[in-house]
Amino acid sequence: MRRTMIIGAGGVAGVVAHKCCQNPDVFQELMIASRTKSKCDALKAQLDGGRTILHTAQVDADNTAELIALINDFKPELVINVALPYQDLTIMDACLATGTHYLDTANYEPPDVPKFEYKWQWAYRERFEKAGLTAILGCGFDPGVTGVFSAYAMKHYFDEIHYIDILDANGGDHGYPFATNFNPEINIREITAKGRYWEEGEWIETEPLEIKRVFDFDEIGEKDAYLLYHEELESLVLNIKGLKRIRFFMTFGQSYINHLTVLQNVGMTSIEPIEFEGKLIQPLQFLKAVLPDPASLGPRTKGKTNIGCIFQGVKDGKPVNYYVYNICDHEACYREVGSQAISYTTGVPAMIGAKLLLEGKWKKPGVYNVEEFDPDPFMVELNKQGLPWREDFNPPLVD
Repeated sequence: MRRTMIIGAGGVAGVVAHKCCQNPDVFQELMIASRTKSKCDALKAQLDGGRTILHTAQVDADNTAELIALINDFKPELVINVALPYQDLTIMDACLATGTHYLDTANYEPPDVPKFEYKWQWAYRERFEKAGLTAILGCGFDPGVTGVFSAYAMKHYFDEIHYIDILDANGGDHGYPFATNFNPEINIREITAKGRYWEEGEWIETEPLEIKRVFDFDEIGEKDAYLLYHEELESLVLNIKGLKRIRFFMTFGQSYINHLTVLQNVGMTSIEPIEFEGKLIQPLQFLKAVLPDPASLGPRTKGKTNIGCIFQGVKDGKPVNYYVYNICDHEACYREVGSQAISYTTGVPAMIGAKLLLEGKWKKPGVYNVEEFDPDPFMVELNKQGLPWREDFNPPLVD
């Protein structure tokens, strides 16, 4: 009986679990483990009755010894890490200690520094290779599918890709004055950090939300898109041939930016501890506690997401422009798995990457980003598993 373990019990973990249970021939036995076992039990209760055998457990993902004990007890072939990115390294350590393959959706970020980079996880390459284990990094949508889209474009349509613009638009409305569609702490740290893009061999830094473009997104319409730094840029710079510039844009409404600006101005987005009633607290963690849980937004959210990549380059000496993207409907996601589209677009690719690893299609010793694997089987699975993609060979370009 093939066994897989999911660590985490939030909105993305719920999608991963649902989609694993839709593929019981691959995910025959599944354990859901997190710090709060009641959340795991509630998820199991939703999914029980199918062909996948389900288990739950309590585990502190910050504690490598606890993780090792649980993995040794359950003996999964693969651990799918959809916990916090602060916990990537402890989970990777536990996988190495137990001889277990590893997959995550977001790269490591130190709790006390708002800086996410792959260097900490890339440092595990030799250890995973020597152990004969595969670690797949950043297998969500962005990062994740955007890397697969890049590899697919490179394989089929380009000799060299010169420019990549990654565009992430959320046209959804949850009805709250201010809420984040995934973990508020991670989301706000990402948005309030300085922007960064790569051009002509160097990284160029910008002020947070300094650069804005207006883009007309299919089935969503015109949206303000702001340049952010996103982790897939770091790996795509290394893995895509001929690259001259790569940028990442995400849409935000004016109300969201106004709320975020006020919260910044009063210090609520800070990660520097302050003393309150005799205890040290991080203002951002307190803000996270009072904001709506992203997992609760599913029944309230209407509208669609549109995420994709615009490529410019050459094939056989001729210029080529190519746009590949996915449109995902929040309400359709909720009807299928009880989640809004942000969690869905992250959870489905994580399941697909896990499926391909377990089937041997994406299995090779070492630590890899998704664009280092064959994109074709992943692209096939996207169409099968709920994230169909569209192509445009005459796309609008971002100036």
